[in-house]
Amino acid sequence: METVLIVDDEKNYPPILSAVLEEEGYETLTAASGREALELLDGSDVDLVLTDMKMPGMDGIELMERIKITNPDLPVIMMTAHGSVDKAVEAMQKGAYTYVLKPFDNARLALYVNKAISMYQVIKENHRLKKDVEAQYQFGNIIGRSKAMHGIFETIKKVAPSSATVLIEGESGTGKELVAKAIHFNSPRKDKPFIAVNCSAIVETLLESELFGHEKGAFTGAHMMKKGRFELADRGTLFLDEIGELPQNLQVKLLRAIQEKSIERVGGTKTIAVDIRLIAATNKTLEEEIRKGLFREDLYYRLNVVKLTMPPLRERLEDIRPLVAHFIKKYAEERKSGIPIKGVDQKAEKLFYEYPWQGNIRELEHVIERAMILCPEEWITEADLPKQLKSSVDNMLHLEGIPANASLYDTLAKVEQTMILRALKLTNNVQSHAAELLGIGKSGLSMKLKKYKMDVEIKD
Repeated sequence: METVLIVDDEKNYPPILSAVLEEEGYETLTAASGREALELLDGSDVDLVLTDMKMPGMDGIELMERIKITNPDLPVIMMTAHGSVDKAVEAMQKGAYTYVLKPFDNARLALYVNKAISMYQVIKENHRLKKDVEAQYQFGNIIGRSKAMHGIFETIKKVAPSSATVLIEGESGTGKELVAKAIHFNSPRKDKPFIAVNCSAIVETLLESELFGHEKGAFTGAHMMKKGRFELADRGTLFLDEIGELPQNLQVKLLRAIQEKSIERVGGTKTIAVDIRLIAATNKTLEEEIRKGLFREDLYYRLNVVKLTMPPLRERLEDIRPLVAHFIKKYAEERKSGIPIKGVDQKAEKLFYEYPWQGNIRELEHVIERAMILCPEEWITEADLPKQLKSSVDNMLHLEGIPANASLYDTLAKVEQTMILRALKLTNNVQSHAAELLGIGKSGLSMKLKKYKMDVEIKD
C-alpha cells in the first residue's frame, strides 16, 4: 500500500485530504510543519509528499528542496491559493511534480496523485534493476556441471514461472540465496522487489516488526510508522533465510499471513493485503525440528510446496574446478602485484578435492580470495592456502576406524580403487587427466585398472 505524506499547518485540510486519498486506496500520514514532515520522512516509507505552499517557518519550497537532497526522485505536489500561482510555477521549476489550487477538485487531485506515484514506482523499479542486474542470477552464473546441480537447474526452470512457495534446504554456504534469486529473476515478478530476511540475524523482539512493520507508538522507540518486509516485497518475492530459527509465536503469524495473503502491523488494526511469492531456506532438517516440537507441522506443509535440496560441495566435486576458475576471475582486480593468476597448481588442486569443505562454496570462495591476495606468482600453490586446509587433509585418514583384523593389502586396495573411481569421475573418465590428478602416469593407471578388473569406460 503506497503512502502519502500530507503537510499543512491548517487544521481543516489534512483530515479532508486523508479521507479523499484513503478512499483511493492510499495510506496517509500528516504533519503540521515542514520540520515535522522531515522527521516523518526520516523514519517512514513515503511514496509522495502533498504539501501546502505557505507555512510558518519552513515553507513548501524549502521543504521540497530539503527532501530533494536525500531523495531527488520522491514526487512533491504543491497546494496553493490562487494568489500564489507564480510561486507554484517556481516550485515546479525547482522539481515539484505539479501543483493544485485550493479549494481543490477531488477527482483532479486523485488523478495527480495516481500519476505521480505511478511514475515514482517506475523510477524505483529501474533503480532496483540496475542494482540487482538480472543477468547476474541467470542459471549460467550458478556454477555447476555436476549431475546434482543439473537437477537443481531443471527444477528452477519448472518452478520459476509459477507463484508456488519454494523451500530450499541445504548446509550453510551451499548457495541457497543465489538459487532463490535465480527463481525470482526468471519469474514474472522479476521487475518487482526481491526482499531477503535472515531470521537468525535479527533479535526475536524486533523480528515481528521487521517482517510485518509497526505503527507509530506501537512500542518503546517506535517513533514513526514503519513498513515491514512483507509490504516492501509486495508484488515481488520475499526470501526468508534460516526459517528454522523463526520463533514459534511468529510461526503462527507467518502461517496466517501466507493463508490470508494479508498482514497487520505491530500495534495496528488495519488489515493490509500483500501479494508476494514466498521462498524459504534452512540449514536444518525441518522434519526433525517438527519431531522436537520446535517447528509447526502446518507451516512446514505450507512452505514445502516445492522443495530444493542443495548438495554440499563434498558431494559435487566435479564443480570445484569451474568454481575455482570463477572465483579467480571474480577477485582478479584485487591483485596488487599486477601478475595475473593463471590457476591452481596440481598439488594445491589435489588438496581441494581431498578437503571436506564444511563451509561449502562460501569457504572455497574465501580460500581463493585470500590466495589471490597472498600469491606472489601466476599459479596458486600449497603455500598460498590456509595451513588448516592441509593439516585437515593430512588428518583425514582415521586409522581408528579400520578394524584391527583388517588386511593391509585389502585396505590399501580399497583406498586405491576409491581414489581411482573418484579421479575418473572428476575428469569425466579422461584417462590422462585422471592419471595427472592421481600423480601417476597414464600407463600406471592402466595397470591398476587391469589389476583390480575395474570395468569403466575410458576416454583418451
